[in-house]
Amino acid sequence: MIRRVLATTVKELLQLRRDWRTALALLGMPIVLLMIYGYALSFDVTDIRLGVVDHSRTQASRRLVEAFLKSGYFVQKAVIDDVRPLDDLFTAETIQAALVIPADFASRTSARRPTSILFVLDGSDSQTANTVLGYARQIVASQTGNLYGIEVQAAYQAVPLVWYNPDLKSSIFLVPGLLAFILMVSSVIATALAVVREKERGTMESLRATPIRAIELLVGKTLPYLFVGSVSAAGSLFLAWALFDVPIRGSLLWLAVVTLLFLAGGLGWGIFISTLAETQQLAFQLGLLSSMLPTLLLSGFIFPISSMPRALQIFTLIVPARYYISALRSIVLKGVGPEMWWPQATALIIYASIVLLLATIRMVRNL
Repeated sequence: MIRRVLATTVKELLQLRRDWRTALALLGMPIVLLMIYGYALSFDVTDIRLGVVDHSRTQASRRLVEAFLKSGYFVQKAVIDDVRPLDDLFTAETIQAALVIPADFASRTSARRPTSILFVLDGSDSQTANTVLGYARQIVASQTGNLYGIEVQAAYQAVPLVWYNPDLKSSIFLVPGLLAFILMVSSVIATALAVVREKERGTMESLRATPIRAIELLVGKTLPYLFVGSVSAAGSLFLAWALFDVPIRGSLLWLAVVTLLFLAGGLGWGIFISTLAETQQLAFQLGLLSSMLPTLLLSGFIFPISSMPRALQIFTLIVPARYYISALRSIVLKGVGPEMWWPQATALIIYASIVLLLATIRMVRNL
């Protein structure tokens, strides 16, 4: 019995040594996952872009603003005299939160009379908004207790005002990210198996004997999945609106354009993987790992990119879902036009162009 177990063990080790890809995946994947999860999985939110509207302009109001900035969570990005420009600042994503201090703030607090300050939030990302609101309440509570060197009850309080998602529903925040996640994974895996299937069935040799060119084969393999992905995206958005009350405030035309750009990049990446892999199993694994983990962890879908280490923030620049989710939330939740999300669309065009070019080059070599 022991000899049979040892013989089987040795045989498996020999096979593993021959299959260096599997060995590398088994040895390297835990390290990669540990690094990604360890750095990206953080619910802390830092570098929150803060706008300040100080109608009081007193030492007491400046002390409150300094408390926000010294907390380590907020970075002052705008100081304005009126609340009217806040709409443009939030739409352009210049700020994520705004502190509005009333003119009678100092007089009421010095008289120990209750007063309120207004804390405005971008609620399109409900998880981040809830965290930021918690920070604001904590800072205000600490300042209330230390305002006069003694404990005072309710000297002033922060009244939250949430834009784009007043009820802070998690579904409104999650559904756009889920749409990006589903489209990316499904499009990459679908086309990753396309060319490999030809190799395993032996029909690749028949294709080489035909006059079909690589670019024609690439387009022929991509178009059906582009159509299926578009239908899937439309159905998902309809269900998001019908079942989860996700508002679609922007143009459906622009939404379709951005979605097609995102799908083109995902399908191109899948085709590129299919030209590298020799089996459907390997193509499936490569497609799943290269699409699921980056989209889930490094796109801003769940965890804020601003809270990640600088090196990881730079790495997220090559994750296409980062740009699609940002553009999707801008169109669906904020209803803004391309003047606000054109950098994201440009990034998607660049990504799609690069991966489709690589896929074409590899396809030419295969044929």
